[in-house]
Amino acid sequence: MSFLKLYDSAAPDAVTLSLTHGEKIQAFLADQGVRFERWQASQPLEQGADQEAILAAYDREVTRLKQDNGFQTADVISLTPDHPDKAALREKFLSEHIHTEDEVRFFVRGQGLFYMHLGDKVAVVGCSQNDLISVPAGTKHWFDMGDTPNFTCIRLFTNPEGWVAQYSGDRIADNFPRFEHLVSA
Repeated sequence: MSFLKLYDSAAPDAVTLSLTHGEKIQAFLADQGVRFERWQASQPLEQGADQEAILAAYDREVTRLKQDNGFQTADVISLTPDHPDKAALREKFLSEHIHTEDEVRFFVRGQGLFYMHLGDKVAVVGCSQNDLISVPAGTKHWFDMGDTPNFTCIRLFTNPEGWVAQYSGDRIADNFPRFEHLVSA
């Protein structure tokens, strides 16, 4: 289930706003310059569909985003609980960072949390199947997929190198509730 929880950056134990309705999440994030949409596949996807089938099922939406935002490439990333590098990948994504391009993820299946450091607030967006989030370039954020990741996402890039982060060095992410706490809550 999709959700948004807002915290004061200095009080990571106290939620100041909690939303679960998609349109309210979308409106709140739009005010922050963050895109949040819900997509439906244009054709049925079989369990274990490969990258080609997934991109074909969402071709209309991916093409629209490429045309509207200048994205050059789209690919599919899948992580499962048995992935040999899951712990290292989680640590890599859990540190606050920025990108020089929008970070766009569409959840084909599974879930993950995007934390965005917005001034003196931190917004945590729980994304699940059919959710698209686009974190604007230069926005401080981090991502938590849990210790047993299980998701498939479409990613869009303007940079042919793909995912390139510039870490802030701020340890703020260490203070906020993790995936296991928020998803089970």
